[in-house]
Amino acid sequence: MRTMLSTAIPAALLLMAVDADGQEPRLTFFVTSEGPGDGANLGGFEGADQHCQTLATAVGAGDLTWRAYLSQTAGGGVGPINARDRIGGGPWFNADGQVIAWNVEDLHGDFERDRNNIRKPTALNERGEEVNGAGDQPNQHDILTGSDSHGRALLGVPPITTCDNWASNGEGRVMVGHHDRLGGANSSWNAVHLSAGCSQENLVSTGGDGLFYCFAVM
Repeated sequence: MRTMLSTAIPAALLLMAVDADGQEPRLTFFVTSEGPGDGANLGGFEGADQHCQTLATAVGAGDLTWRAYLSQTAGGGVGPINARDRIGGGPWFNADGQVIAWNVEDLHGDFERDRNNIRKPTALNERGEEVNGAGDQPNQHDILTGSDSHGRALLGVPPITTCDNWASNGEGRVMVGHHDRLGGANSSWNAVHLSAGCSQENLVSTGGDGLFYCFAVM
């Protein structure tokens, strides 16, 4: 059985891992194979989390607790909630058993940049399939996050930048990342640019499809 390389090397070189019992790890991370289809209106955290849970259940991972990687901005009587605080401490693995990140700090590059393994060949959907990226037709690399690069809610902005905290497909825009690390002003997996709007049409127009990341709470 293959073993993992040291976490001291670049994340792009991480291979199959083996857990403490010598077993290949379970699916604990994926990009949604489809969104709910109503733009950034995901039914709030509850609806988004349930979407993750439903997709995970379909591939035999429904016994785990799943959370959508989304932040909530302050406003309308609610406080900010950070995506990074919703997903537990790690580690996380994709459908092929490849390491995505060992912990939440490596996931966000708190101490050293690019300590995660989120890239097109590894940011798979729950069925283990690659998600379309730059150069594919259609491009679907815009992944909803509503977060800054460290996985925190955007400060000093109203909930309009998370499409009324994932409950509207009307006015507003939302922060997206690129799962393939291509295009945009930077190569961030979770914070590249704002969408053109909150509707499904708006999300598709800039290279998205209303997809988001799901993490099992570990």
